[in-house]
Amino acid sequence: MADSTQDSDEILRAAKASLQTQRDGGYHRRSGSIGEGSRGLKRSVWAKRIRNMVIAVFTMFLAAGIAGAMFNGIGFWGVMTLLIGVILAVTIFSSFPKVKVPQRADLVRTQDARQLVARTELWLEHQRAALPAPAARILDDLGTQLDALGQQLEHVDPAHPAAGEVRKLVGEILPKTIESYTRIPAHLRREERAGSTPDAQLTRSLGKISKEVDSVTRQLAEGSLDDLAIKDRYLDYRYGDAEGMALPQPDAGRQLDEGAGVPLPDFDREKTAR
Repeated sequence: MADSTQDSDEILRAAKASLQTQRDGGYHRRSGSIGEGSRGLKRSVWAKRIRNMVIAVFTMFLAAGIAGAMFNGIGFWGVMTLLIGVILAVTIFSSFPKVKVPQRADLVRTQDARQLVARTELWLEHQRAALPAPAARILDDLGTQLDALGQQLEHVDPAHPAAGEVRKLVGEILPKTIESYTRIPAHLRREERAGSTPDAQLTRSLGKISKEVDSVTRQLAEGSLDDLAIKDRYLDYRYGDAEGMALPQPDAGRQLDEGAGVPLPDFDREKTAR
């Protein structure tokens, strides 16, 4: 009968690895694009790279052909030089130009709906590695939601107040929520204060923003701009404006809004006291 000791050891190792994966969050972050907007920006950069490669290689072969016609061939060293030139061109232009990741300030200034969605997705992708696994999963889902929202915003007058509030949610509040979290030292993000941790607060806030993005998209699809404006005023009240909102530092002992995971503004505290 075959010895099953080795098989048992393999099963135990696999079980331990699975347990460790679950302890780490049970999730492996995707390294690709979270939405069509950011994917489109990357495709445009790759199109430029391929165009530059083709131009460079074509120019070198054209120069080699002209030289060969003038000097009755380019010889062995000419062929080797051409080959090295082609390799260098492909190597260089496969990395340049770089994909330009927008700064958070760039998102605030973006008025075009499709550009805002694409740039926000690209910015979010570069923050994903710093987020806890549950928040990163929400971020991946947000990519699809932002794509749908961008399509709806294309049919809305940019000057409409509702469109401005949506841009504020996507271009200001969402990035500010993540930026406030990443400013907290990594070793303090799981430290519990006032009944919660920065990791948990971030996940709750992103979850609520994700629901709001989905709700806004549905209302835009139905043409309910007036209702959307009312909802956006609620968003501003709920999350605070982008410049004032911040996740609590681990050493802060301030009262927390358990729903949004952010410090209560003074107005909210007075209202709660009543």
